[in-house]
This record gives sequence, structure tokens and C-alpha cells, in this order.
Amino acid sequence: MRSKEISAEDRSALVAVTVFPLIIVLGAVWAYFFPAVASHLTPYISPGLGFIMFTMGLTLTVSDFKRVAERPLAVLIGVAAQYIIMPAVAIGLVYLLNLPVGLAIGFILLGSAPGGTASNVVAYLAKADVALSVTLTTVSTLLAPIFTPLLVQWLAGTLTDIDGVAMAISILKTVVVPVVGGVVLRLLIPNVIDKLLPVLPWISTLGISAVVAALVPGSAAAIASAVGVVFVAVILHNLAGLLIGYWAARATGSSPRVARTVCIEVGMQNSGLAATLGKTHFAATPEAALPGVIFSVWHNISGALLSLYFRRRAEAEADRKLAAQAAALADKVNV
Repeated sequence: MRSKEISAEDRSALVAVTVFPLIIVLGAVWAYFFPAVASHLTPYISPGLGFIMFTMGLTLTVSDFKRVAERPLAVLIGVAAQYIIMPAVAIGLVYLLNLPVGLAIGFILLGSAPGGTASNVVAYLAKADVALSVTLTTVSTLLAPIFTPLLVQWLAGTLTDIDGVAMAISILKTVVVPVVGGVVLRLLIPNVIDKLLPVLPWISTLGISAVVAALVPGSAAAIASAVGVVFVAVILHNLAGLLIGYWAARATGSSPRVARTVCIEVGMQNSGLAATLGKTHFAATPEAALPGVIFSVWHNISGALLSLYFRRRAEAEADRKLAAQAAALADKVNV
């Protein structure tokens, strides 16, 4: 009976990681070809991001916060990797590709953002540590008002004037407050929220698609002129984060399962936040939102592919262990 339940969950997760990127791509393409209509969504970018984070808060439980005390080393490794690896890769790409100021700011914002909420679904399908994934996303998100402005000010402060306090307040309003609100509401009416849990990822994805669509009209000129180099840089940023995240976790003694989790968390960013900050705080350089917009599409695609690869590896490892146990048992019987 349990195997059927797991199979159903697996199918649901597979559909999710396959369809989520398609929904976001369709939103972006629609907005690019119909910018006049999509521009009506622009005033709702920040509220839309807040709604997405609110749905994330609805999925959290007290156990997700207790896990910080129960597994401090794993959480420390994951969060440290998040806020060290991706900013470092971002600034490296800025210099390697000699990116113009607007795109440089966009990639620094992207690298300095917390983990993305889609990572939890990817972690499940990849047979990674889903509980740890949820905790890492939560902790990095709650730390974003501190680390994101500090990193952006440090790495991009020589490129343009940056109001770190205003950015921190924006993140508090659009990220932390909605997440906390979702957590509190679930504590108040857990039975109602539990019934909504299966549809929340879909609602969140529609919200992400709407935010991306709202950002595209303002970035249309940049998309037309720089989409090639941005797409290459986004792929390099994502892949570097995934690879370095995995091996950094392994180098610190983490198990392959935990390393898969850290890999996914580091490589998948809250690109919606990065794009929103680019739009809100760097209006003079509209291309600052572009890396976040492109990353929103790409990391869902790479996450789906990576989850299938990790899943096959995990299943192969399980089969090898089972075969070894069977062989050991056979040897004992023969003796």
C-alpha cells in the first residue's frame, strides 16, 4: 500500500518539475510579445512576490525551525554555501564576461539572493533530504534582509549608489513578513491549510509566472540586445553553483544525500526576488532585472533534469546496497 502512495507522490513531483518551467516560459513569452497588456501587471510585482513567499510560509511547520537546533552543522554548511558560493560565482562572471554595469548589478543581486522555493520539490524528486531542503530555504530566506543588502553593497557598491537600508526594508516587506504571516496562519488554522498543501506549489508557480511576465516589458529592450550573453552567464552561474555546492558539502564530510540537498539549494536561487530588487532599486538600469528573469526560467529546467539524474543515482546506490546485503546473507546461509 505504501509503495503505491510513494509512486503517486513521485508522479505528482515529476509532473510538477516538468510543468512548472513550461508555465513560467509561457508567461515570459506572452509578456514579451504582448508588452502593452503585460505592463498592467507591473504595479503588482512586489505584492506578487509577497504572495509567493506567503504560500511558502503556509507550507512550514514548527519542525522546520527546530531542525536548525537538531542539525546545526548541516544547516550551517548549506546556508554558508548559499551566501558564499553564488555571490563569488556572480562576481567572477561579471569580470570574466566583462558585463556592463546593469547586467553586473543583476548578477550580483542574483548571486546574493536566498534559495528558491522550487528547490524543495526538486529535492523530493532527487531523493535528497527534503526536510533539510525546506529548513535551508527557510533559514536563507529569513537571513536575506541582512546578507543580501550587505553582499550587494560590498560587491556592487563601486558600480552605483546603493541604499542598503532601503533594500533590507524591501526584503523584510516582500519576503520575511509574508513568510512569517503564512507560518502564523498555519498555526491558527492547521486543518484548513493542510487541505490546501497539494495545490500551493501550483499557486506559487502561477504567481512566479505572473511576476516574471510583469518584469519582462521593462526588460524587453535588454532581452532583445543582450539575451545571448545573459543566457550563457545564467547557465554558467547555475551550473557552477550546483557543482561547487555539491563538492563543498562532500568536502566538509556530508553524506551524498545531504550533498545532493546542498547542491540543489545553492544552485536554485530566489530569482524572483533578485529581479524584483533590480526593478525596484535600480530603475536607471532596467537590465538589472534581466538575469533574475532568465534565471527564473532556466533553473527550473536544470532543476528538473538534475533531479532525474540524482534520482537514478540514488536508486542505483540503493540497488547496490540491497545486492550486497543479499550476498552477505547468502554467504551466512551457505556457512
